[in-house]
Amino acid sequence: MMKYILVTGGVISGIGKGIIASSVGTILKSCGLHVTAIKIDPYINIDAGTFSPYEHGEVFVLDDGGEVDLDLGNYERFLDIRLTKDNNLTTGKIYQSVINKERRGDYLGKTVQVVPHITDAIQEWVVKQATVPVDDDVCTFYIESMPFIEAFRQFQFKVKRENFCNIHVSLIPQPSATGEQKTKPTQNSVRELRGLGLSPDLIMCRCSTALENSVKEKISMFCHVEPQQVICVQDVSSIYRVPLLLEDQGVVSYLSRRLNMPIETRPRKMLTKWKEMSDRSDRLLEHCSIALVGKYTKFSDSYASVIKALEHSALAISHKLEVKYIDSAYLEPSTLQEEPVKYHEAWQKLCSADGILVPGGFGVRGTEGKIHAINWARKQKKPFLGVCLGMQLAVCEFARNMLGWKDANSTEFDPESKHPVVIDMPEHNPGQMGGTMRLGKRRTIFKTNTSVLRKLYGDAEYVEERHRHRFEVNPELKSHFEEKGFRFVGQDVEGERMEVIELDDHPYFIGVQYHPEFTSRPIKPSPPYLGLLLAAAGKLQSYLQKGCRLSPRDTYSDRSGSSTPDSEISELKLPSISSE
Repeated sequence: MMKYILVTGGVISGIGKGIIASSVGTILKSCGLHVTAIKIDPYINIDAGTFSPYEHGEVFVLDDGGEVDLDLGNYERFLDIRLTKDNNLTTGKIYQSVINKERRGDYLGKTVQVVPHITDAIQEWVVKQATVPVDDDVCTFYIESMPFIEAFRQFQFKVKRENFCNIHVSLIPQPSATGEQKTKPTQNSVRELRGLGLSPDLIMCRCSTALENSVKEKISMFCHVEPQQVICVQDVSSIYRVPLLLEDQGVVSYLSRRLNMPIETRPRKMLTKWKEMSDRSDRLLEHCSIALVGKYTKFSDSYASVIKALEHSALAISHKLEVKYIDSAYLEPSTLQEEPVKYHEAWQKLCSADGILVPGGFGVRGTEGKIHAINWARKQKKPFLGVCLGMQLAVCEFARNMLGWKDANSTEFDPESKHPVVIDMPEHNPGQMGGTMRLGKRRTIFKTNTSVLRKLYGDAEYVEERHRHRFEVNPELKSHFEEKGFRFVGQDVEGERMEVIELDDHPYFIGVQYHPEFTSRPIKPSPPYLGLLLAAAGKLQSYLQKGCRLSPRDTYSDRSGSSTPDSEISELKLPSISSE
């Protein structure tokens, strides 16, 4: 029987429900269970595709082209699984499915209401999605709003108590004036949840420092749970420590008893790997700085997967990562006139970085600043990675400064350009914005054996990565670029779309049309990002000469096993990991 773990939150948003749900899934997966995850959002949008990055952070893209909440990125990275768009449930999706049923006549003769029709639809969706793939044992999911609570109040009786468990995440504030940990917000939060018909089995307390015993006992007494059901999740040096923190406090043994799951208690290789990764991230001494040149730099969640991909790669080469966020608009000459201090600060950050990354984005603001940054990286031979829009702007920069096409641009920004080096795709529907891009996993074929990126991918003939774009490099102009050493080394299956660019006579100048950050994992970093970090740390050539193997001190030990299939790791030829 499938087991369901519901994670609810109280007091404030952004408290870490997603990381805790992922961490619970991770420690259960380490016990040999199959785990999936569902994120339930209250908004009426059908998906996250049209969100502003400033409001909700990045849009995470799945293999099937689903544009979803960034928390699904955490689920995939922690659990090392591939989710589908139906793992992100929104109010909009539920209402749309119920309205479609009503129009088809499924409810003929009935008055369609929130209870029971909407609540039933939520439960049916969860049960259906929890069994994809069908070998899953545990489904962790969390909700962010009250409209869904009634559905789960009913659901707990449908699936029976021994198959349903509620984890409530709450904040324990610690005012600096007194330094005392306060439990009243948690008491009120649990009382409100109980009033709605859900009783927490575990109360996970987010706090800045470890929970005092007296505070734990107070929460136990007023929230009607045993002291061992109150779990302390204090601030830690790395999110990789969260699963270890939960494991140390007996979460697995509690869930094993509560959900009647036969779990082995032997030491688990996967968690040893996480511990080793956490210890290593705390011990790093060498530094490597990457300038992230974008337009949403005031809110780091806008580039959550990009930052994670950089962190995974930095950890793999035993360097501490420093990300220098640069608002691309500040690099433009107009800023020199209006705000000279910001202009010089931005350029100082760019010039002092070891490598430069221009991520994806939409809209014209800041694009000229990104082109200036790319020009500097090309001329100064600084390691550079352009992702999606970053690649397209690298094409524009090269066309302007090396081919002499001064007005070269994307038709997204200048529809009247005489040299449209980036054009909109024929199948794009400009009438609708949502879900009309080239989305999801697509194959890229390498056209040359000498490509640096191909070597980083373990000399693969092709790669399959996730895409999210509306514009593409104009294939008719390809020959003009290649004559000057600007090579399109990766193309789509039909050979019509330019997917990967590389520049001759440069330590590392790579552009990719896809988003490799979405498939990066802590123990299996994304090759384009790994290449950027290696080049920035001055290690790329020795890495390639060694057949794409890291030096022994940069690898994880053979003792600790792997959280990912050995075959996947050997694709990248990272550490050699025993298959015990």
